[in-house]
Amino acid sequence: MITGLAVAEASKRIHRGKNLLRLFIGVNTCRRRRRHRHQEVLQHRYRSSMHLRSSSITAQLIFYSTAYFPLFFRTTSALNMSTVSGDNAVRLESFRKHWDFSWIDQLTEERDTKSPDQNRVSRPVKNGHYVLVDPTPLRKPRLVLHSRDMASMLKLTDDDVASEEFLNYFSGNVSWIEDSKTWATPYALSIMGTRYVSNCPFGTGDGYGDGRAISIGEVLIRDNDDADTESNSHKRLEMQLKGAGPTPFCRGADGRAVLRSSIREFLASEAMHHLRVPTTRAISLIVSEGGDTSDRPWYREQSDSSAKPAFPEIDDPRLAVYPLEKRKKILEQLARQKRDPDVMIQEPNAITCRVSPSFMRIGHIDLFARRAEKAKGKDGKFDKSSPEWQELADIIWHAAFREFHDEAYAPHKKSDDLKSCIVVMLEKSGEQIATLVAEWIRVGFAQGNFNADNCLVGGRTMDYGPFGYMDQYDPFFAKWTGSGEHFGFLRQPTAGFVNFAVLVESSLQALKDEEGDKEIEKLQEDILGKAQEVFQEKMNQIWGRKLGFHPEDTTSAIPGALWQDLEPLLRESKADWTLFWRQLSLVAAEFSIEDDSPSTDYSSMLMALEGSEEVKKGSSPFYEMLSSDARVKFMKWIEKWRDGLKTSVSKQEFLSAMISGVPMSVADRMRLENPKYTLREWILVEAYTKAAAGDESVINDLMTLIENPYDEGSSAFEEKYYRRAPDEALGEGGTAFMS
Repeated sequence: MITGLAVAEASKRIHRGKNLLRLFIGVNTCRRRRRHRHQEVLQHRYRSSMHLRSSSITAQLIFYSTAYFPLFFRTTSALNMSTVSGDNAVRLESFRKHWDFSWIDQLTEERDTKSPDQNRVSRPVKNGHYVLVDPTPLRKPRLVLHSRDMASMLKLTDDDVASEEFLNYFSGNVSWIEDSKTWATPYALSIMGTRYVSNCPFGTGDGYGDGRAISIGEVLIRDNDDADTESNSHKRLEMQLKGAGPTPFCRGADGRAVLRSSIREFLASEAMHHLRVPTTRAISLIVSEGGDTSDRPWYREQSDSSAKPAFPEIDDPRLAVYPLEKRKKILEQLARQKRDPDVMIQEPNAITCRVSPSFMRIGHIDLFARRAEKAKGKDGKFDKSSPEWQELADIIWHAAFREFHDEAYAPHKKSDDLKSCIVVMLEKSGEQIATLVAEWIRVGFAQGNFNADNCLVGGRTMDYGPFGYMDQYDPFFAKWTGSGEHFGFLRQPTAGFVNFAVLVESSLQALKDEEGDKEIEKLQEDILGKAQEVFQEKMNQIWGRKLGFHPEDTTSAIPGALWQDLEPLLRESKADWTLFWRQLSLVAAEFSIEDDSPSTDYSSMLMALEGSEEVKKGSSPFYEMLSSDARVKFMKWIEKWRDGLKTSVSKQEFLSAMISGVPMSVADRMRLENPKYTLREWILVEAYTKAAAGDESVINDLMTLIENPYDEGSSAFEEKYYRRAPDEALGEGGTAFMS
């Protein structure tokens, strides 16, 4: 069935001769091929979704009108047998007028293009920056969560979000939009600097890429919608559906995400934004209520006695040779030992639409550097006329265009100065990745699987899979059973630097014929040397911020030295990361650094740090009572910290105090850097468990909580969420660790 609006729209298009000509006369061969390919996709979408109830002649007429005069309508589909009303058909029009497709316009499609069906199965992709892929829509989609803030940025109103068109579009049903383009991208896998191909089903690396993520467009938002000039500043945001069905890079999986993982990703990405940590974001989370499900390996509930591993008792004869404290530690390690899932569970499918200025991964540039290397001539030199070298150069230019337009792209593109572009891009990227991993440490976050393909060139958190916010401090904390120590909490700056080194090596491949090997080695050495200093500087600044040092005091070595003294105390005392730092701000409120008063009552300061279990269970930041020895060590450290703050007070602070009249105190600064609330896993488990049972009150509460993580919060929130992790959460599969 075709609506009246669709017919009217077709009539308008018939009279727009120039629009019809554009369908048949390409500006150049590349654009002609892309347009023809896009028409094929539209035809496929029509054939796969339309239930024709007319004669074959009528069907042919409708088919050809769809192919050559694309109508703005939604076909009747198996998802829900209805058409778009006149009012709703234009519901997203204000949103669509901001569309742009720079990835498709500036980069190259796979040269040996395949049919839409072939792009929904695992297969090798040996060239090109993308393949056109149709999302697989959810049946009976229902909106679970959306970010009003993100919707506003995308020029979507509350009415838009409530519309059927929003629901269909962001659940993967894009067949009713004639000018939509959807794609998936290939990239390479490098783990801690080592390039891998073995996990690829073809053993070549040609199967890595967006296995269940499909980009559905870019939105170009100008400050002035009426202006159309290069000087008019704008923000570009790419939208990507995670869990939208298989792509050529799915490696045999179903390309789906489930409600549990989607709730975690949506809440965590929005939480990170409000924590002021660079991140991709999410606009929507939509679940299928029409029977779309997937089986996933997971962990039995702890109420199931078979789920509990059999551990020895404290008086087990096998442990008799050890002293009591040693036995306790052995049993604790056994209880918290990571293990793989032990049961398959069926879960409803869901799609999260994540949003970012770009999803340009280091793995993208890594892949095309490898391909260019393979395509070198017998003389060992690059052939700049080869498609492999051009694809490498193009992906670098596009990375600069998307992430560092004003610094790396605009000044050098007209003169085709690729070297200058690369040098500036690498400098900016290194700084932003260094900032990112330092911010992770600040808020107690471990990404868990920080390969180069999970590291964005622009330095944002992405791929919220086996992530976790730390409860009890552990320098090697990570939720994923496969993380190892190399992706552990305090190892993340090292992992980030190694990922950056992959980016440097891959980008400099494009210069090897212009510069000699020695020049390239020298340039690489200089870039990495400067970046190493930046990574160290960013970490030292984080300790200064967490410890309440003045923000202008960025070069002092005191914060780093204080952290080195504090770290073993946190480890030995089994301190909770979030609670400890927040409670430490209460200690700062107990002393003055603006005079020479002795303030020797460090015992009362320690009491402020410890909290009161009598007043509120779980309020102490320590999972065990402090020993007398630990108490003495903490009091000495507090004294050293106070002395360091007094020494570090800068002239800038006194100047700002004179101007404002009331200087911000150390405690106030600490409360702005050390969040009171983070999404610990035991909090998320309750949220997604109840949501799966039909109770979405907890996830809605968490949406409120994460918007103000540094505030004190309501008494109800404080009682429920400002506490140590329950003891059982420190050893349960799916909470303490996951696969």
